[in-house]
Amino acid sequence: MRERGPAVLTGAKRYGLRQFSEVPGRSEARALLADLRDGTCRATPQPPRLPITLYGGGDMGRMARDYFASLGHEIGLVVDRNAEALREDPFWRGVEIVHPQDVPPRVKQDAQLILCVATAPFKPLESDLAADGWAEVVPFYDVAESQRDRHPLSNGWFAHPLSDTDFARTADVLYAWDDDLSRAHHLQFLAWRMLREEWTFEGPPVTGGDRFFISDVTARAERLGVFVDGGAHHGQVTRKFAALRDNTFKRIVAIEPDPDNFAAIEAMRAAMAPEVAERITPVAAALGADSDTRPFHRGLGYASQFSATGRDMLRSITLDSLDLAPDFIKLHLEGAELDALRGARETIRRNRPILAVTTYHNADGIWRTPAWLMDTLEDYRFLMRLHSWCGTGAVVYALPQEQG
Repeated sequence: MRERGPAVLTGAKRYGLRQFSEVPGRSEARALLADLRDGTCRATPQPPRLPITLYGGGDMGRMARDYFASLGHEIGLVVDRNAEALREDPFWRGVEIVHPQDVPPRVKQDAQLILCVATAPFKPLESDLAADGWAEVVPFYDVAESQRDRHPLSNGWFAHPLSDTDFARTADVLYAWDDDLSRAHHLQFLAWRMLREEWTFEGPPVTGGDRFFISDVTARAERLGVFVDGGAHHGQVTRKFAALRDNTFKRIVAIEPDPDNFAAIEAMRAAMAPEVAERITPVAAALGADSDTRPFHRGLGYASQFSATGRDMLRSITLDSLDLAPDFIKLHLEGAELDALRGARETIRRNRPILAVTTYHNADGIWRTPAWLMDTLEDYRFLMRLHSWCGTGAVVYALPQEQG
């Protein structure tokens, strides 16, 4: 495998870039993992500096505004190439929004520009913004990491150095992926978490539009009658599955613990044709390894989760307790995915569904969650795909071999 030039550090020297001309095979992947183990992370969580200045007013920028509002911070400025359109968006009413070319030089020198973009690589954006005069550019999740004692959002967590056991088990997972693309995406994921280096490989795309529905899943669509949407949020994935099946599915079970999110699912069903809505079963519950009561932080949209910062107590249930027969299970549970899998062992054994499991919310994603799947499921293929940049959007897919 050929590497394009040495690792480089630019800007504030916190974030690195490493480019490769091809994807790694098994032996190359292990060697690159050793490089990660032996490297040094120069980045640290970055406390927000007021006034809050965001780059990007899309989905992630909207999430960032809600996030900072929950901490008591208003947004001072949003910088976006689509500034004119954003000014017409009611969501951004009352916030100053400017095109990058209209930002005064003094602001570029004084502000901490919080990058709210995960649909493109960080390093080229950081380099372009530095060339345009911005003195400090930081990823949103590095700012969020500094506030974990107040807000549980943890998509940008910093991974600890690998122990000998961590290294061995991670190497085992890298070896067991079904394709080299999975090895490349796993290493990209690890490089950002462990070193805040952005690794890119020639060929492997980072795609957002097919999250949970990669071609290996959609090719089997006609066999997928019963779908379990674990962590259903507002029902976006439920709707996507229904559309994939052209509303000919047998049943969807949408499981969501946050009351505000659950209300949105109910509203979604109310707007559907009755013959479709009656086959969608909302379940107001949190999935876990057993029935356990813990603090739950509600009202955070996507990020609502079990957390010591929560003020409500919530009892979890197991997927096994619901006595379902799923063909496809999606789990997006803000870090509770491994617990939910442990609580679904019998359901998975009995029905052999396709599984799509997010792994970017905590350190279980380094190896524990994929290793549990690989150790537990017989005659399955395992893939990993990144569906956004900066270490986010990582999903592990488990596909029963009898389905091709």
